[in-house]
Amino acid sequence: MNFPRIPVGDTIESGIDFLVEHCSFATKAFSAVLETGLDIIETAMKACPPWLLIGLIGLLTWRLARSRRTGIFAVAGLLLIWNMGLWKATVSTIALVIVSTMLALMIGIPIGIMAAMNRYVHKTVMPVLDVMQTMPAFVYLIPAIPFFGLGKVAAIFSTIIFAMPPAIRLTCLGIKQVPPELVECAEAFGSTRWQRLVKLELPIATPTIMAGVNQTVMLSLSMVVIAAMIGAKGLGGEVWKAIQRLQMGKGFEAGIGIVIVAMIMDRVLQKIGSGKTDRG
Repeated sequence: MNFPRIPVGDTIESGIDFLVEHCSFATKAFSAVLETGLDIIETAMKACPPWLLIGLIGLLTWRLARSRRTGIFAVAGLLLIWNMGLWKATVSTIALVIVSTMLALMIGIPIGIMAAMNRYVHKTVMPVLDVMQTMPAFVYLIPAIPFFGLGKVAAIFSTIIFAMPPAIRLTCLGIKQVPPELVECAEAFGSTRWQRLVKLELPIATPTIMAGVNQTVMLSLSMVVIAAMIGAKGLGGEVWKAIQRLQMGKGFEAGIGIVIVAMIMDRVLQKIGSGKTDRG
């Protein structure tokens, strides 16, 4: 017995075509703003001599992570990247990650706060996040192309969608884990909902929220590499070129560069989230 086929794919495709046709003005504006911001960051980083920028990043890493070892590792790792001839690609990747992460957090953290404050928002958002987190990363590249074409803007769009769920989940979790006794105490002293959120819940939830920020940065970095398939360039582009040309050495060099950038960002965000000091 043959059952009629449910047109899931055709429905999704029709919906995307409708949005592309009727929302082109919004996508063009979004593309223009993103390209401008990305160009400013990249131009500023590339205008600075590599040795000077590496020193500044090492100093910033040392101060933020409060660890000399992390600062030394950042300088040594970035010098290795420069020596391998991957500095421009690394700068491009860092700029993409910065822009993608900032936008993902600007959208994700407020949604996480609303989900923690309103049970109806929570019930609506969580199933959507389940779908977003189980969907293969390559699928996010498909709708990005008709909206923004090939290039960095499409890569940023797909990266934002892919990297946002941890920021939403962990922001919501951090606020919900605030002890009820403290919430009742704040209410007893006459705090408004906004005062309770800003002065009590968010400060206590900060380590959990920072864990979400850390995960968002790591997912942004991984997705930027995958997005090289649609023209994101950067270190992911170097990996993609090495795959196409079967240049194993070049591919491993670009992979090492990605690992170094990821480790620097991870160590800094872990220290900021934990608030611990390491003088070593």
